[in-house]
Amino acid sequence: MSNRVYIFDTTLRDGEQSPGVSLNINEKLQIARQLARLGVDIIEAGFPITSPGDFAAVQAVAREVRGVTVAGLARANFKDIDGAWEAVRDAEQARIHTFIATSDIHLKYKLRKDREQVIEAAVAAVKHAKKYTSDVEFSAEDASRSDVDYLARVSEKSLRPVPPLLTYRTQWAIPLQRNLASLSRPLWKRPPALKRLWSACTATMIWVWRWPTPWLPLAMGYARLRAPLTA
Repeated sequence: MSNRVYIFDTTLRDGEQSPGVSLNINEKLQIARQLARLGVDIIEAGFPITSPGDFAAVQAVAREVRGVTVAGLARANFKDIDGAWEAVRDAEQARIHTFIATSDIHLKYKLRKDREQVIEAAVAAVKHAKKYTSDVEFSAEDASRSDVDYLARVSEKSLRPVPPLLTYRTQWAIPLQRNLASLSRPLWKRPPALKRLWSACTATMIWVWRWPTPWLPLAMGYARLRAPLTA
């Protein structure tokens, strides 16, 4: 595993959650081409299952933008994963990014599942996605508010069948860097399988004026480190 920073940009997905931002297909393509020119490694082009329009936009990016990995986001269920694959399958390098929440508050109020049910869903999602492509990323949503021991269990279980990329995602950019470090260090002390962990921190949004579409959050993204955190 190389010790380098990989830039995973989610402008086309997370960026649309910004107030007043709604991108059509042509705008997504314009941004995606610029991101490829900037040299980002992975473009998360959207959440295909959410609407026919977003599916079409992700598919267009996958078919037309070269030189980058194009990822489609999917919840940890087969319908989402199938849709994500159909959207990104024509990419030069296609990735399925599947996720499920791991914090107790999300389990109780959003998913209405217990811890074992979430582990089962995570493992099943990774196995299913791996049927389509070897490039699968699994994210633990709201990891910063999750119990560390439980987070480690989810990670270890999802790695066992066919190892994906692991990402620990913060919620609403609440934690500071030192908080993420305190979360990640115990996980690095777990069994060797967890050395595949990527530590992800939502970047600060930078608003850029670009005519004709104003205030596009072009710099929204993730910087992911493939090197162990220092003590």
